[in-house]
Amino acid sequence: MDRSSQAWREFAATRVCGAAVDVAVLAVAYCASILLRFDLHVPRWGWSTMAASFVTVAAAHLAALALTGCYRLAWRRTRLGDLPRYVAATSLACVALTALRVLLPVESYTHVRPPYTVTLISFFLSTAALVGWRIVWSWFWEARRSEYGPMGRKARSVDSRGSMGFFRGCTVMVTGAGGSIGSEIVRQVAGLCPARILLVERGENALYEIDREMRARSCGAELVPLMKDINDVAAMEAIFAAHKPDVVLHAAAYKHVPMVEMNPDEGWRNNTEGTRGVAELALKHGTRRFVLISTDKAVNPVSVMGRTKLAAEHVVMELNGRGATSFCAVRFGNVFGSSGSVVPLFREQIAKRLPITVTHPDMKRYFMTVQEAVWLVLQAASRSERAIYTLDMGEPVRILDLAESLVRQAGYRPYVDIPIVFTGVRPGEKLFEELDVSEKSCVGTDMAKIYITKQEPSGKDATQGVH
Repeated sequence: MDRSSQAWREFAATRVCGAAVDVAVLAVAYCASILLRFDLHVPRWGWSTMAASFVTVAAAHLAALALTGCYRLAWRRTRLGDLPRYVAATSLACVALTALRVLLPVESYTHVRPPYTVTLISFFLSTAALVGWRIVWSWFWEARRSEYGPMGRKARSVDSRGSMGFFRGCTVMVTGAGGSIGSEIVRQVAGLCPARILLVERGENALYEIDREMRARSCGAELVPLMKDINDVAAMEAIFAAHKPDVVLHAAAYKHVPMVEMNPDEGWRNNTEGTRGVAELALKHGTRRFVLISTDKAVNPVSVMGRTKLAAEHVVMELNGRGATSFCAVRFGNVFGSSGSVVPLFREQIAKRLPITVTHPDMKRYFMTVQEAVWLVLQAASRSERAIYTLDMGEPVRILDLAESLVRQAGYRPYVDIPIVFTGVRPGEKLFEELDVSEKSCVGTDMAKIYITKQEPSGKDATQGVH
């Protein structure tokens, strides 16, 4: 059975269960209506006759709910804004039951149609009950929902305060400060008592947003927004000469694989040569620690983006030993929800009720939260090894499973409410990214889940400086 058929079967099963719950809810509302109508006494027709009439009441309501499309709605997405649809359903049922009373006025038909007053009271109670239990279920679902649930594992709790001693009183430069990673680096570094944070970002709006956010927080550190391009050597030279950063956290890079694949020269200029320029200036001006934000795509790369990042790793690792600056690189997989990940794309498609586009049913990727990624960066910055660090991110996630999970998290049904289509693997993409943290490839550290590659990309021992 394919996933689409299975999804429709699950849809049918859930609707049958939902209809059963609706019948139970309607029964309670109907019983309450009778008790209210007869002042909590037994109706003169007897309970058995009223119970028999409930069959008609339940059938009318279920038919009305189906006709008005209520059973097409995902219950965990029910909001007060859906009230008109349910009012229309119960109104339709009320009209049908009233019409039945008119057509069958003889009292001997009481067992197949309720009294007028009971129908009217039941209208209000049934509407409140049908909408109420759906909203309660929606709240229950929302309370259990985890933002990072589709990642396939729990987000690790991170605490960067262990790095506070390293960053306290420092001047920290963050390149790409307006990006997904860069902006989170700024937020977390600001809590580690640095003296000054240099926000290097060439995008005006991105720089404005992170600068405004941090000033609103009154983080305590001096913020210096610098709208500069890392490839402008003269401008970067002036920044290094004026501010003498103690730590450089280099997050500026192109990271969209298809875009870099179609613009390889620009990818090389920005990701590799831009890194070279900033790293050499850090060396020249006596920066204490330089951290390159790299990617799992640098491992046996097949894409231009992966090759530019691997070359950038070569550049910074080869500068070790030429001066006082200690260089390292940090590799991690896709950051869940970042601008370069598939998650925002999928969420946009879901919001617009468009088909979700997945390249291949077997495509897998490693995912981590932005907090986990930045924690790794800051821990790496505070260590002494001149090495390439990797975070153990657990098992890779199949993109198809991620897409289905995001659809369900949004309250829809994959393949039923939102189709999923396969578009084919794009140039430069692998089905599986490689991120080996086994004893064969890595050396463990005293920090759980952080590993050091045994060999640098250049073939040198990457663990030099391990203490």
